[in-house]
Amino acid sequence: MRTPRPALLALTMTAALAPCSYAAVTSVDVGAALPRAALLKESVHHYLRYMHSGEARVPLDIVTREIRFSTEDGQPRMRVRQRYDTAAAAASLKTVTSWLDAGSLRPRTHERITEKDGKRVVEGFLFAPDKITGMKDLAESVNKDLVVASPEPTFNFETDIETLQALPLADGFEARINFYHPGSQQGPARYLFKVTGSAGMPGPGGVIDCWVVTTDYNRPGYVSTFWFAKGSQLLVRQDSPVGEGKVAVKILID
Repeated sequence: MRTPRPALLALTMTAALAPCSYAAVTSVDVGAALPRAALLKESVHHYLRYMHSGEARVPLDIVTREIRFSTEDGQPRMRVRQRYDTAAAAASLKTVTSWLDAGSLRPRTHERITEKDGKRVVEGFLFAPDKITGMKDLAESVNKDLVVASPEPTFNFETDIETLQALPLADGFEARINFYHPGSQQGPARYLFKVTGSAGMPGPGGVIDCWVVTTDYNRPGYVSTFWFAKGSQLLVRQDSPVGEGKVAVKILID
């Protein structure tokens, strides 16, 4: 039966106005150079992390993120080194060193050393296209027998900030990215990140115009929010709910 013209017009308008997020989502795959990888410069930045609960703001640690570039076997590599220094009352130190292909941010190796209460824990990981394994030749490593299958190549979740910084953030941009957190028994998974708008955010030198990015990490109801400076796309702030009305906050201090 032929649809009456008014009804046909209504159906056409509905289709035109319906969200088509499935068509707009970019699949970010491991291997190709990321569109704004050139924004990743050799640098050292510091972040304060604290827990926000009601009126309380309890300091957690200071995070140092350092980016350096080098060449290995004629190929450009990027090293991301992170250092977590906790408050003096519960002094501990965690250092994380990640090696990646410059440009694409394909992960190669990942080492994590945690020191607390006189105990030292060393972990090492090798990223391959089909799996993540423990580094058997890393002295003291406690996870040499780790094997986690990866149905597709995955990015390293502990370098997510650099990965997001290298994407073409813009109004309406959405991306699904395959991430794996080294050491987790949960395998790699795709996570959706959305640019939801723009906002000014206080920074070390004043208010910074930022892209606002959100994700729920595949946990509906627990939406984390990131603010990336327009231009450099450097992370300025991150808020992540952790339950019971608490929010973990990370802010750029220099």
